[in-house]
Amino acid sequence: MASMTIRNIDETLKQRLRLRAATHGRSMEDEARDILRSALAAGEKPARNLAETVRVRLTNVGGVHLELPAREPIRDVPDLGP
Repeated sequence: MASMTIRNIDETLKQRLRLRAATHGRSMEDEARDILRSALAAGEKPARNLAETVRVRLTNVGGVHLELPAREPIRDVPDLGP
């Protein structure tokens, strides 16, 4: 199995990991492994297109309703002459 060293962990984060590990009755290393396993087990969310991302964000804040102007008939092509 591979091993990994994580440096420069905030002391508060390390303390929270220690408490969580103790709550679950395992070492900090085992707890970190379990957290990684759980986080990566769900897999990545499929990418959404830009329009879908904007729609979801706006839906969460009540949406945006735009009035569309009335459509006019298509204009004739101008005669540019010879």
